[in-house]
Amino acid sequence: QVQLVESGGGLVQPGDSLSLSCAASGRSFMHNAMGWFRQAPGKDREFVAGIGELGSSAYTDSVRGRFSVARDYAANTVSLQMNNLKPEDTAVYYCAAGGRVIDETTTNLDYWGKGTLVTVSS
Repeated sequence: QVQLVESGGGLVQPGDSLSLSCAASGRSFMHNAMGWFRQAPGKDREFVAGIGELGSSAYTDSVRGRFSVARDYAANTVSLQMNNLKPEDTAVYYCAAGGRVIDETTTNLDYWGKGTLVTVSS
């Protein structure tokens, strides 16, 4: 079956940078969007960043200018470069894939990873 596996989470201080990666297996997502969502303690899961079939990207307002999403079609991976991290970025970050676009309007994606924890604390 299809699997998405995140890596790269950890404990960092405010202002630090961190890069997350997601490796997909079981099928190719070269014709689909891939992206990232997160869930902070006590909060609902929210969209973070997505990159579409042709490489166009989308970001939620709170991370725009700090985070960058990229994909490697051949490797079937998607990454999230996170810069100038803030305590409010603390969350479990989930990789997701499917459809043609992942953005603020995306719902009901078929494929999800199990998450990687990012903690931003001084």
